[in-house]
Amino acid sequence: MKTILVTGATSGIGKAFALHAASAGYHVIACGRNKDALAELSKNSKITTSQFDLTDLAATKSAISELSFDIAVLNAGNCEYVDVDDFQPEMFRRVFEINFFGIIHSVDALLPKLKAGDQLVIVDSMARLVPFTRTEAYGASKAAVHYFTKSLEVDLAHKGILVQSVSPGFVETPLTDKNDFDMPMKITADEAAKALLEGIEKQKHSLFFPTGFGWIMRTLHNLPTGIQRWLSLKMRQQQ
Repeated sequence: MKTILVTGATSGIGKAFALHAASAGYHVIACGRNKDALAELSKNSKITTSQFDLTDLAATKSAISELSFDIAVLNAGNCEYVDVDDFQPEMFRRVFEINFFGIIHSVDALLPKLKAGDQLVIVDSMARLVPFTRTEAYGASKAAVHYFTKSLEVDLAHKGILVQSVSPGFVETPLTDKNDFDMPMKITADEAAKALLEGIEKQKHSLFFPTGFGWIMRTLHNLPTGIQRWLSLKMRQQQ
């Protein structure tokens, strides 16, 4: 059975995915910063762990250089919301540091180890599709991740490396538990984990889950920008 490396494995989708993949027979390398959470995961005989901080390039390269895998799932991320009346550029840097540069650091460490037949799975978000209120930092970081992923897919194709983009909708995690607004079609982390593994196994180039919400969001994304703006303003007024 193949080995899956997953970042951000100590909570949310990453933790649920690590446990689900292990139950499906994969060997899982769970990566994260939380020592206690990693220790708990390591009690599973199918899971080994690696502790490092993705925002630290040297630490990321050192840790990943020692690991062997067939599939790498880059999932770690965070969300902070913008208050335009208290605009904080430093907050944007924090969000991009983990959401975007955490991916960049991971890919820099992974590239020398990737070979034909391997899969590189990068998680962004459906938030990139529509200009939601207060998501300037999070949405922009995920849009950057998606563009990077699709460009990387082109540049690694000739090496026989499959690059897959993953765009989740609302998933019940400690991160979304902080949200104070309605989250339509929200699914559990376990449901997200199952959808993610299924998409990986089917080698889909682009994954969206939940499926129905994915269709809605992509439809909204394809509307004229004037209509998108009108809808986004309506949503902002309801919050």
